[in-house]
Amino acid sequence: MATQAELIVDARNATGECPVWVSSEQALYWVDIPARQLLRWDATTAEVTRWAGDEMIACIARRAGGENRWIAGMESGVFEVMPQADGTLAATRLASVDHPRAAMRFNDGRCDRQGRFWAGTMLLDMAAGASVGSLYRFDGATEGAVKPVLNDFIVANGLGFSPDGRTMYLSDSHPSVQKIWAFDYDLDDGVPSNRRLFVDMNAYPGRPDGAAVDAEGCYWICGNDEGLVHRFTPDGRLDRSLPVPVKKPTMCAFGGANLDTLFVTSIRPGGDLTDQPLAGGVFALNPGVTGLEEPLFG
Repeated sequence: MATQAELIVDARNATGECPVWVSSEQALYWVDIPARQLLRWDATTAEVTRWAGDEMIACIARRAGGENRWIAGMESGVFEVMPQADGTLAATRLASVDHPRAAMRFNDGRCDRQGRFWAGTMLLDMAAGASVGSLYRFDGATEGAVKPVLNDFIVANGLGFSPDGRTMYLSDSHPSVQKIWAFDYDLDDGVPSNRRLFVDMNAYPGRPDGAAVDAEGCYWICGNDEGLVHRFTPDGRLDRSLPVPVKKPTMCAFGGANLDTLFVTSIRPGGDLTDQPLAGGVFALNPGVTGLEEPLFG
């Protein structure tokens, strides 16, 4: 199995995040959070397109309906965003969020298997180590502000759902925590329960960042700071670790014609990048397994 990471876009993203494969377009979408951008890579032509918004955009999910509409967790709430021909993002706020502190934003997020949008929040000053982050659910029926479902996270991250949707995964990637939890998930009500430790990432290289779940039910998590993507079996056993040529991979997603490619976004930090000139790029790996289509919102 060839596992060498291939650079597909030298994007130089400050914080590349939330890759989402759209099979109907054979294209990968993702965001650069500080740049307030949504990006698209066409797998057929290798063309890259960027659209800029007015707020930092952290996580996205394709909206049902056939048009290029997205649900997005941003700074002040949950938005519908639509790429425009002039390179801008048209954004309509669907629900606000009452952050407990100033200078917060949404972070990692995705839809569950039933099409509900979930997203976590964090303080922009991650170094403060403040557990003011929460996990929110948006199902389209919310009026006003979304309400937190789970609280007391520093950096809510690593959200994922098992193939049958009955297990939810969530991590806190802050250096003082570095744990991944599993929850029982009620398919009808969209409520997680029975929180339990799935993996203590303090025992493995890298902080737990963004995640994906493959067709066999295994959980893939980026090992930020260590340039690795780990695969854990449903019982929490490390199965394999694949390297990427950057220190800070952020999130992975399955895509490609047969959903057998693992795409990985990354961070381009400041300072000397002599040892990782491709930082901020988007990479493709052959993981040896296939993934699942990302659910549409709604």
